[in-house]
Amino acid sequence: MTMTIMTKRWLGRAVLVSLVLAGVACGAVRAAEAVPPNFVVLMAEAQGWAQTSVQMDDRVPASRSRVFSMPALERLARSGMRFTYGYALSPRCTPSRAALFTGRGPAALRMTYVGAGRDGGTPRTALIPPEPLLEMPTSELTVAELLKEAGYTTAHFGKWHVGRTDPARHGFDASDGATSNGGPDNVASPNPKQAYGMTERGIAFMAKAKAAGKPFYLQLSHYPNQERKEGARPGRDSATADADEIDKTFGLLLDGLERLGLTGSTYIFYTADHGGQGRTNNAPLSGGKGSVLEGGLRVPFLISGPGIAGDVCSRVPVTACDILPTIAELAGAKTPLPAGVEGGSLVAVLRDPAGRGAVRRTREELVFHFPHYDLGNGGPATAILLGGYKLIRNYETKQTRLFALDQDPGESRDLSSRMPEKAAELGTRLDAYLKAVSAQMARPNPDYDPAKASDPNDPREGGERRGSKGGGKGGGGGGGGKQR
Repeated sequence: MTMTIMTKRWLGRAVLVSLVLAGVACGAVRAAEAVPPNFVVLMAEAQGWAQTSVQMDDRVPASRSRVFSMPALERLARSGMRFTYGYALSPRCTPSRAALFTGRGPAALRMTYVGAGRDGGTPRTALIPPEPLLEMPTSELTVAELLKEAGYTTAHFGKWHVGRTDPARHGFDASDGATSNGGPDNVASPNPKQAYGMTERGIAFMAKAKAAGKPFYLQLSHYPNQERKEGARPGRDSATADADEIDKTFGLLLDGLERLGLTGSTYIFYTADHGGQGRTNNAPLSGGKGSVLEGGLRVPFLISGPGIAGDVCSRVPVTACDILPTIAELAGAKTPLPAGVEGGSLVAVLRDPAGRGAVRRTREELVFHFPHYDLGNGGPATAILLGGYKLIRNYETKQTRLFALDQDPGESRDLSSRMPEKAAELGTRLDAYLKAVSAQMARPNPDYDPAKASDPNDPREGGERRGSKGGGKGGGGGGGGKQR
C-alpha cells in the first residue's frame, strides 16, 4: 500500500524525534561516564571464606555460614558480584594489607610476616625464616597516591598495620593514624567502639567530599577483638565474634551512601586480610590463619557498583593485588602503573553479566609465599595456583602436594604422584616467580637439634600483639621517589 504524504511526514518527524532522543541519551551516558566514580574498600579481619551468610560458591551450600547473620553483606551480594576464588595474598595481616595498597605481592615487597612476636633468640626450628620488612616503603606507589594524582580525595580509617609511618605519607588525606590491633586507644578489644567510630568517620568523609565536588577513595579496615564476646557460640574466634555487630556498621555505610545519593556512582569492594584462625573455623576448606592451605588464603571477595550485574557468582580467581589496577582503570587514572604491580584489572570480568572474562596480569599464576613458622602451619611454604590446580611446596619436609580445587576444595587428595607432569609444570613456574622477585627464603639452621626442637603446634613466631605498631627492620620507609 502506498503511504500518504501525511503519513510520510509523521514518520519522518517520529524518526527525527527518536534520533534526537537517542542523541540525548547517548550524551547522558557519556556525561555519566565522564564523572569519576567513587570507591569504598572494606577489609574484614580474619574472616574465613565460609564465615559469612553469603554463599560464596553457588555450587557449595557449605560456602556460607549457618551461624552468622550478615544482612548488609547479603545486600551487597544481591547488588553485585561475588568471587568463589577470592584470595588474600598472605595468611597473615601485614603482608595482605601491603599487597592491597600497592598491587604487589608480599614476596616482591619482602613483607612476608607481621611485626610482633619475634623474640630475637636462636631459632629451635629446622629452618631459619628470613627477616621480613615490617614497614611499607614510602617509595611504593599506593592506590591512594595514584588516585590523588587523578584528583581524588582519600581516607583510611581503622586498622593500618603496615608500619609506623603515618598514612598521610602514603597518600591518605584523612586517617586514624598508623594503628595496629589495639586501635587508636590501644586496647584489647577495639570493637564495637571502633567499628562504629570508623564508619561514622567514613560517612562524614564521603559527605565532605560530595560537598566539595570531589571523587573519593575510602578504605575501612576492621579490627579483631582479643576478648571473646559474652555468649559467643563455640567455634567463634576472637576475630569473628562480633561479625553480626560489624555487619550492622556496614549497613550504616550502605545507608549513608544512599542518603548522600552516591550509590549509583560508587564501587564497593569487600574482602578480608586472611582466613579465620583454627582449622575447624574455615570448613569446608582446610587449614586457617598462618597456613597457605585454602582456609588461610581464600576469603570473601565481593564487588558492587555501576554497570555490575547483581547476584552473580564468578569463578575467575582474584586477589587483593587486583584491586589497585581495577580501580585505576575504572577511575581513568593517567598515571602508569608501576612495573612491579602483580595484579590485573578485573573490569572485563565486572562488565560481563555472567562474571567471566580474562584478567591480564604480568603472570598467569597466583603465588602465595610464606617462608615462616606460624600457628602450627607445618613450616615455611609457598603455594601456586593456576588453571584450577594448586601446588604447595613445604621447605622443611621438602614435600610437594598437588590439588584440583574444583573437585577437592578441602585439599584432601594429593595428586602429585598421579599427575607428575602437572606438578612439574607448576613447580617450574613457582621457581621462576621466586627468582624473578628475588624472594627471601628460609635457610637451614646449622644449630638445629631435633631433641630441642620447638613444638610445631606452638612455634616461636607467634601472633600479633596488641599495641604493636609494626616497626622493626626497614622501619625507615624507603625514601626516594615512588616506584613506577
